[in-house]
Amino acid sequence: MVLAASGAMAAGNEATDPATVPGAGAVQASQGFSASDLRRGADPRTSRGGDVDRETLAEQTEVQAEQRTRALAALDEKSEQRAAKLKTAAAKQAAKLRAEATKQAEVPATNQWVLPVAGYQLTARYGESSSVWSTVHTGLDFAAPEGTPLVAVAQGTVTEVGYEGSYGNRTIITLEDGTEVWYCHQAAMSVAVGQSVEPGDTVGSVGATGNVTGAHLHLEVRPGGGDPVDPYAALQEHNVTP
Repeated sequence: MVLAASGAMAAGNEATDPATVPGAGAVQASQGFSASDLRRGADPRTSRGGDVDRETLAEQTEVQAEQRTRALAALDEKSEQRAAKLKTAAAKQAAKLRAEATKQAEVPATNQWVLPVAGYQLTARYGESSSVWSTVHTGLDFAAPEGTPLVAVAQGTVTEVGYEGSYGNRTIITLEDGTEVWYCHQAAMSVAVGQSVEPGDTVGSVGATGNVTGAHLHLEVRPGGGDPVDPYAALQEHNVTP
């Protein structure tokens, strides 16, 4: 199911001394890249779960909370509109069509998402190239301390939970429109297949499982369960700027 390697290089999750790794940022590992390559100066970017200052953490946490409030409010409104539609289902066809038109006019123009994590640093972006990746980078990396909570970006259903090779511990949430959101390299996974999640619900925690050089979330967005697209752009389309 998974063709592209995710996250940053590491064999057996061995820690890499920051002093021996040129550059900063998160990378995905390609097959065959080893610690000796780092010593030879392969210059990979590394994802590290370093601390962020308290002001940054507080700011990101507040933004995340505000986004969750807006997203849940929009979902409540949507649920109320669906209930109203059911109540008018037995009415005449013309009345039902008018009610549907009114409902559609009241639906928010955008679907509000939520930051997947707070207290992070972006360390690798979609489409970046490196000799340490088997392909270009297929996601967006949020470096954060191990154990930092990860939350659902939007309403959906958990469709996969488990260990997936270089992706490490991975949770897949499928949104209502079929878009898959992948949470990779988790330390722990706190949801089960078939479970429904709301925006901001905890789904796991930041970790360093799979091929990595430090704790981080590797986030992928796959419309219709197909090829990955730029998560940064997808988040921005839903009023979230990491």
